[in-house]
Amino acid sequence: MTLNDFIANFGRSFLFALATLLPILNPPAVAPLFLSLTEGASAAVRAQLAKRVSINIFVMLTVAMVAGNIVLDFFGISLPIVRVGGGLLVIASAWQLVSASAPDTEHVQTMADAYTPEQIRAKAFYPLTFPMICGPGSLSTAITVGATLHDQSTYESLTKLAGSIPAIVVASLVVYLCLRFAAQCLHKLGANGTAILMRLSAFILLCLGVQIVWDGAHALLLNLLQEAATIAGHS
Repeated sequence: MTLNDFIANFGRSFLFALATLLPILNPPAVAPLFLSLTEGASAAVRAQLAKRVSINIFVMLTVAMVAGNIVLDFFGISLPIVRVGGGLLVIASAWQLVSASAPDTEHVQTMADAYTPEQIRAKAFYPLTFPMICGPGSLSTAITVGATLHDQSTYESLTKLAGSIPAIVVASLVVYLCLRFAAQCLHKLGANGTAILMRLSAFILLCLGVQIVWDGAHALLLNLLQEAATIAGHS
């Protein structure tokens, strides 16, 4: 493989992975949800959470892209099952946000006092990283991208993989910037505007969770019908 071929494969895989993963992550849309889920947290705590979330996203997407299919095959788990299970988690998280009452000053102070280093580490993964941002849709997409990048030539597969890793880095960096400066960006909306945007974003997240569950259930039903048709054909 010549240098031009390497650059071409690297560039194509980079753009393909970035264009596929970034819209699924949708960082601007999750910024209001991030503020809602970190209610009462200081700016420094939110900065720590944003950094940890972006690192978690990079690790999860990289593992899913490189070894996702191997792990699922090892445990005998199909992608539709991942969508159904993860979609239910998304629905549960979104419903809590939709039905949450408006916080008072005492509640906000209690939440602020509760942000210990242990809670920051725990909350950075669940629910901020998974399932809110890097949920079953993102993971299944990363697994699909990884499968698409495989080639008969090991060298070309590694070249394409080398191009996709920087794409994950860029996507994680965009998530970090959107979360890190979410409060500053939404401050101009005011309290009422921010509250409306948060509820609207939570409702959209709820709908996305239902869509993810439906996609998984639909694929499972199709597989079941195909198996039934095969058995009927043999009999």
